[in-house]
Amino acid sequence: MQDKDTWSGRFSEPVAELVKRYTASVGFDHKLAMFDIQGSLAHAKMLAACSIISRQDLNDIQRGLGQIENEIISGNFNWSLDLEDVHLNIEKRLTTLVGDAGKRLHTGRSRNDQVATDIRLYLRSAIDDLAILIRDMQIALLDLAEQHTSTIMPGFTHLQVAQPITFAHHLMAYFEMLKRDADRLQDCRRRVNLLPLGAAALAGTSYPIKREYVAELLGFDGVCENSLDAVSDRDFAIEFTACAALIMTHLSRFSEELILWMSPRFGFIDLADRFCTGSSIMPQKKNPDVPELVRGKTGRINGHLVALLTLMKGQPLAYNKDNQEDKEPLFDTVETLNQTLRIYADMITGIKARPDAMRSAAMQGYATATDLADYLVKKGLPFRDAHEAVALAVRFAEQRGCDLSNIALVELQQFSVLIEEDVYQVLTLEGSIASRNHTGATAPQQVAAAIARARAYISK
Repeated sequence: MQDKDTWSGRFSEPVAELVKRYTASVGFDHKLAMFDIQGSLAHAKMLAACSIISRQDLNDIQRGLGQIENEIISGNFNWSLDLEDVHLNIEKRLTTLVGDAGKRLHTGRSRNDQVATDIRLYLRSAIDDLAILIRDMQIALLDLAEQHTSTIMPGFTHLQVAQPITFAHHLMAYFEMLKRDADRLQDCRRRVNLLPLGAAALAGTSYPIKREYVAELLGFDGVCENSLDAVSDRDFAIEFTACAALIMTHLSRFSEELILWMSPRFGFIDLADRFCTGSSIMPQKKNPDVPELVRGKTGRINGHLVALLTLMKGQPLAYNKDNQEDKEPLFDTVETLNQTLRIYADMITGIKARPDAMRSAAMQGYATATDLADYLVKKGLPFRDAHEAVALAVRFAEQRGCDLSNIALVELQQFSVLIEEDVYQVLTLEGSIASRNHTGATAPQQVAAAIARARAYISK
């Protein structure tokens, strides 16, 4: 039987059992319980400060909510489907514990502004946790990169060998992606950190409340300025999920490379066994399951972003029941991203590079061809002519089945009379990476400087 205290006398019959199960959210929104209590305590303090409720009512509410918090933490709280959501479950229990004081708590607010506040408190906390996890992953990247500032590997475009780079330089590209991710999350946090409470159902309240006081108590930067927007806005959730989708996209790209690099066809790295599984039929297999799952879960987060956008696209102002559907995608996005960052930081510490395989691969595909072209340009040949000369030299090497550095000087000179003995200095892998000695490039000393700048950045 629907609790008669929950609704007004407007209804002549109880909610059908099927409808009750269909509309209930307590199965998932109980995750907001601690934030609901946090918001309610601040609301109660404001009501007392404005003489809307008595000091005794405030004391009773604080005592009751403290007991409820302990019951939830200990697992002894009885969540009821009849009470639909986290808010009514807590309110009913509070009323049971402290009587009329519990009934007065909802003065001057609605579940509409209450849930909007709870979600913002939840998401603010989640962003703060994620910021720490991103930093942990960045540190793991820096630690690994520091070991490989001179480890040569091929850089790719179109998945074809392009130019030599260092393994550290490649890793630092992901540091930069995560740096942008962290910045985006902090920017998103500014828009999350505004207080909806006080907007009530949609129009504000006739009680003499002080919203700014509640904002101060809860650590919000300010209040939502329009009551209609305050209760119906889910931009902040969509924006967060977009940030999360980008983070997962970056991790998915890294995962794809780890999967390729671990393949015997590349053999650039090995992953620690704790991040891999075997085969039920092929005893030799070592499968990179964690990177593969990260790649797969990225699609899941992208789906949540589309779900939230679709959820909001047709809603008129102000609050609609549709918004109940915002929580599961948001909760799953936070949990998935949290777990992924945790496991990724640990997985990076278990990456073992294979420099010999990387170097061998960099010797394939004529990775120093651009260096030969640059050499000719520095000798005075126009770049387009140099490009053509080197292309002919590469074709010659292919026919011989050798690297450019193995072609005799007299044979190289048939492609340009400007080529001299010093050409072999630029045709080595070490010479190639050392020549790219400017900010942002792959020369070992520049990569070491980039790592130092990165460490200073994350230590702020």
